[in-house]
Amino acid sequence: MIILSVVLALLAALGNAGASVLQRRAAAVDRPGPPGSHLRGKLEFIRRPAWRWGAGLLVVSGLAQAVALATGPLAVVQPVMTTELLFTLVLAAIVFRRPPGVRTWGAFLGMALGLAVFLLLASPTGGLETVPSRRWLLSAVPAAAVSTVLIVVGMRLLGSARAAVLGSATAIGFSFTAALIKDTLGLVSGGVEGLFATWQIYTAAAVGLSSFLLLQATLRAGSLAASQPALTLGDSLLSVILGVVLFEEQIELGWRVLPEAAALGLIALASVHLSSSPVVSGKEEQRW
Repeated sequence: MIILSVVLALLAALGNAGASVLQRRAAAVDRPGPPGSHLRGKLEFIRRPAWRWGAGLLVVSGLAQAVALATGPLAVVQPVMTTELLFTLVLAAIVFRRPPGVRTWGAFLGMALGLAVFLLLASPTGGLETVPSRRWLLSAVPAAAVSTVLIVVGMRLLGSARAAVLGSATAIGFSFTAALIKDTLGLVSGGVEGLFATWQIYTAAAVGLSSFLLLQATLRAGSLAASQPALTLGDSLLSVILGVVLFEEQIELGWRVLPEAAALGLIALASVHLSSSPVVSGKEEQRW
C-alpha cells in the first residue's frame, strides 16, 4: 500500500506542477485595456484555455492525492509530492522557453535532495486513522494566526517577495486540507454513507477553496520559481509536523538529529541561492 501511495503522490505532484505552469502562463498574459476595465482584466485570465486546463489538472491531482492519503501516512505522501519542484522546473522550461541556469537547477535539486534525505532519515511510519477534535483546535488556531500574518505582510510586498510569502501561507492551507481529507477518509473507511455527516469534509472544502484562491494571488504576485519552493516544501515540512502532532506518526530522532538538521540546512541554503537567481526575478517570463 505504501508503494501505491507513493506512485499516486508522484502523479499528483506531476498534475500540480502542470497546473501551476499553465495557470502562471494564463495569469501572465494580461493586456492593457480601456479605462474602467481593470477588474475585468483581472478576471480575464480565468477564461483562458491554459487556466481551465490547469484547473482541470488540479482536480485530477487532488483525486490522486486523496487516494494516496487513504493508503499511506500523511508524513510520507505530502513530502513525496516535493517532486513537484522538479516537474515544475522541467515544464516551466518547456512552456516559457527560457531554460533555467545551472544555479537555478542546483537550487531546485538541492531543495529536493535535502528534503529527501531528511525524510529518509526521519522515516515517518505508523499513525492513527482519525484525529481527536481537540487536536484540531489546538493546531488550527496558531496556524490560522500565522497564515493571517503572512497574508497581511505579503500584500505589503512586491514581486518575488510577495509570491514567496503568499506561497508560504498557501502551503499552510494545503497541508491542513490534506490532513483534513485524510481524517475524513479515516472516519468513513467503513463506508461512504456517513461521508457528508462529518464536519471535516466541509472544513476541508472551505480551507481547500480558500487556499486555491490564495494560490491564484500567489501566482499573479511574482515568478513561478519564487512561489513554488515555498508552496511545495512548506506544504511537505508542515505535513510531517501535522502527521506527528495530529496522527501520531513516528519520526526517527536520536543520532539522526544532526544529519536531519544538515538536510534542513541544505534546503535553507538552496532557498537563499534561489532567491538571488535570475529566474526568481521573473526575467524568464517577461516575453509572455
